[in-house]
Amino acid sequence: MKNRILSYLEDEARLTPAQIAVMLGISENEVQAIIDECEADGTILSYRAVVNWDKTGKESVVALIELKTRPQKDSGFDTIAEKVSCYPEVQSVYLMSGGFDLAITVTCRTMRDVAVFVAEKLATIDGVTSTATHFVMQKYKENNIVFEPDTTDKRGNIW
Repeated sequence: MKNRILSYLEDEARLTPAQIAVMLGISENEVQAIIDECEADGTILSYRAVVNWDKTGKESVVALIELKTRPQKDSGFDTIAEKVSCYPEVQSVYLMSGGFDLAITVTCRTMRDVAVFVAEKLATIDGVTSTATHFVMQKYKENNIVFEPDTTDKRGNIW
């Protein structure tokens, strides 16, 4: 039951305990108790809106940055991941398999800000051996939410 409640909230955080109770055929108090427990034990970390910033006119740049690192004695990749996580530009940090160790996503105002962040903050962390930065060109889907494409044809006539 707990996992079903969590799935509903993950898909739509605005659902009320009363609505979930109807969907599951249990009491609102049972749903609220499970939600309270999940908030207290850290299972539910946050309730957030997914915003399509392109529709607001706010300019920003999202980048995926690959980090190759030298694992730290006694902590492996955890110490570096914790240091990287502290920066407000960093949206996510993942330990990866394959050709690099950590993948991070960052949001900055400009490409130059991303470059400065990589050069002055990431590259200076002890244990980071190299970085590769990839800029997001278009966001189609995020957190299971499909973004509506801008279908306006902005190309000019060539004739």
